[in-house]
Amino acid sequence: MAKICMDAGHGGSDPGAVYKGRKESDDVLSLSKAIAAELRRHGVAVDETRTKDETVSLKERVNIEKRKNYDYFISFHRNAFKPEQAKGVETYTYLNPQAKTKALAEKIQTALVGIGFTNRGVKEANFYVLRETKAPAVLVEVGFIDNTSDNRLFDSKREEIIKAIAGAILSQLGIKYTANSQTLYRVMAGSFKERENAQRQVEKLKQAGFDATIMIFNKP
Repeated sequence: MAKICMDAGHGGSDPGAVYKGRKESDDVLSLSKAIAAELRRHGVAVDETRTKDETVSLKERVNIEKRKNYDYFISFHRNAFKPEQAKGVETYTYLNPQAKTKALAEKIQTALVGIGFTNRGVKEANFYVLRETKAPAVLVEVGFIDNTSDNRLFDSKREEIIKAIAGAILSQLGIKYTANSQTLYRVMAGSFKERENAQRQVEKLKQAGFDATIMIFNKP
């Protein structure tokens, strides 16, 4: 079974970047938990460095990762610069990354750019969680929190972002992404021989706040 260690950056006493009351720690926690759920739905074992708004040091995050052998360690963040002066996504690996680490970074980066984010590229950095973890590690900056257009994308296309990142990870693991099917239950509110009676019932339901329409059924 494939195993992933998912890391939502910051949290607790460390909100990360903050812009107009919006906290990086909240954004990445919500995103990371949703992606973890998608991966688990596909049979991937996922551990998370935090699942609530709590303080977890960089050393603690690395120690969590070191307890097991993971296929990948993936850390989520949101960038910040000068308000409204920079935008886009970038994905980081440690210096001179393994081929599979860079491949995962490129898959995630390409998936996010495909949603509409500006492409700031795959980059290398000496970040603690990239340097100290055992597993191949990437750090994803999902747009700039101090950029209105990036925040609009982050919010309006949240489900697409979740599916895109989960799909990129699954692709790297050799697992095909499948959409989550949804079961709908249709409610009937009577059958009528005369269309006028059926229409009156539809109007009553609509006035009561229900979505209603006439469906024709030919009785054998």
